Amino acid sequence: MRRSAVAAIAVVSSASLLLAGCSKADDGDSGAKGSAKANAATTGVVNASDKKGGTVTYAMADAPESFDPGNTYYSFIYNFSRLYARPLTTFKPGPGEKGNELVADLAESMGVPSDGGKTWTYKIRKGVKYSDGTPVTAKDVKYAVERSNFARDVLSNGPNYFQQLLADPAKYKGPYKDKSDKGLDSIQTPDDHTIVFKLNKPFADFDYLVSAPQTAPVPKAKDKGADYTKSILSSGSYKFETYKDGQQVVLVRNEHWDAKTDPLRKQYPDKIVLNLKVSQATIDKDLMSGDIVADLKGGGVDAQTQAQILSKEDLKANTDNTYGGRLVYTAINTKVKPFDNVECRKAVQYAIDKVSVQTSMGGPIRGDIASTVMPNDLPGHEKFDLYPTEGNKGDAAKAKQHLKACGQEKISTFISARSDRQTEVDAATAVVASLKKVGIDAKIKQYPSSKYFSDYAGVPSFTKKENIGLMMMQWGADWPTGYGFLQQVVHGKAIGQSGNTNLSELNDPAINKLLDDAIANTDESARKAAYVQVDKKVMEQAAIVPLSYFKVLNYRSPHGTNMTTSAAWSGQYDYLNIGTTKK
Repeated sequence: MRRSAVAAIAVVSSASLLLAGCSKADDGDSGAKGSAKANAATTGVVNASDKKGGTVTYAMADAPESFDPGNTYYSFIYNFSRLYARPLTTFKPGPGEKGNELVADLAESMGVPSDGGKTWTYKIRKGVKYSDGTPVTAKDVKYAVERSNFARDVLSNGPNYFQQLLADPAKYKGPYKDKSDKGLDSIQTPDDHTIVFKLNKPFADFDYLVSAPQTAPVPKAKDKGADYTKSILSSGSYKFETYKDGQQVVLVRNEHWDAKTDPLRKQYPDKIVLNLKVSQATIDKDLMSGDIVADLKGGGVDAQTQAQILSKEDLKANTDNTYGGRLVYTAINTKVKPFDNVECRKAVQYAIDKVSVQTSMGGPIRGDIASTVMPNDLPGHEKFDLYPTEGNKGDAAKAKQHLKACGQEKISTFISARSDRQTEVDAATAVVASLKKVGIDAKIKQYPSSKYFSDYAGVPSFTKKENIGLMMMQWGADWPTGYGFLQQVVHGKAIGQSGNTNLSELNDPAINKLLDDAIANTDESARKAAYVQVDKKVMEQAAIVPLSYFKVLNYRSPHGTNMTTSAAWSGQYDYLNIGTTKK
């Protein structure tokens, strides 16, 4: 819902003051209706219960790019998909930083490395069955990785780590072009319960990598390519009952799920409903009325709702304000003129009034002003600022100096933002206002979240054609290390022709080498030091303008049970075992 920017800023700024003293997590686990505490889900489990039954309902403002576990890259679907898709490893449900604990899921245990970290072996749990009663095998995991990484023309939305790491990718064209059953030589399945990954170099974070839903099993005989999202075969505790594209998804219990094979899932509700393309205002209203348990996207309530709930103690008690492990930034497209010149990029760095951007997004409660690529709650983060301005309000004089050094006085360009994320559009509007003061005329182009990477901002040929020099972006780590955050947004090999998340198209040999060498290093402290160097070099290239270390203000329904926010899921609630007190 659009609103008056001036009115919203005034309301939010005053409302933010009401949460002073409440921005850090309060102690206490109790979340029963009438005894809830603000931020309780950041330190404990709110309304802990083993009660079974009822329907848990979620909603979101758009639709995800796909429910196919091998064709998605939004953290909320990574989180949600575990209900019906079991990756080799996953993150154990737990509040805050405790949610970063990596545990075995489909695998019996963490991987066994050999050959100096170039070979990783996993044993698949025995007795796991799909929703049709057939057994899950190691070959299904192998096929899942092949389809999601080597058929980028069909499934383009996920990361491409495996494509970069596996020993023989150049010889393999993907399962839709190569119809043989052999597949990749670098993924071996000596028996139905063993899978071996052969890498071209050591990779210290491999246990983290296989937590991606790309390792959730897919039987080759049931795969339908891009249409698999309409008939997903579940390996988790829930299965699809109905799928209405862009409208609603309904999950029900998978009767072939066996708790003996799954130490994580509890299968509490009878049914899980996700309503799609619901306005944010309606979502917020339904949250407060108890009609839905949570906003699946986990991006927080809108500004008007924020002002309302922070002014009432009983409503504020059901909120959680937490860092989401995410960076809000403007990516500068290094392949779109004149931003192929670093001086023009530096002009943008100095021009932006970050305070105005922060205010447009809801004030300090929605994030601290950023100066680095790595978020301030990521292990190994180091604070520095290569483009300081007084009060973080921009420096027009320095911006104009760099424009002159770039050979420009005026620049006309476009900036992209996601149409269903009003705070992102508002942030883009604030960026545009700052740039205009120094002679950079940027007009906003809005695109839906569901197609932002597959069709628009994530398609280099499209951004060049449309002269999109700047792109609004929000990014969270694939896993909680510097590599898990940085690689897919700053490494040259991460650039894809569709589904691209290195929106700056940065391909700096020094940065690439630092990342490659670091992940092969068994010394964790050395890896962390290297990631700080990468952060500084990216900022030297001025390819990313950090705007804020994102914080969310989420509202949890008092009817929801087992509610806890997780650092692993960007501050969202962990969806694995949420139940309800309502029938």
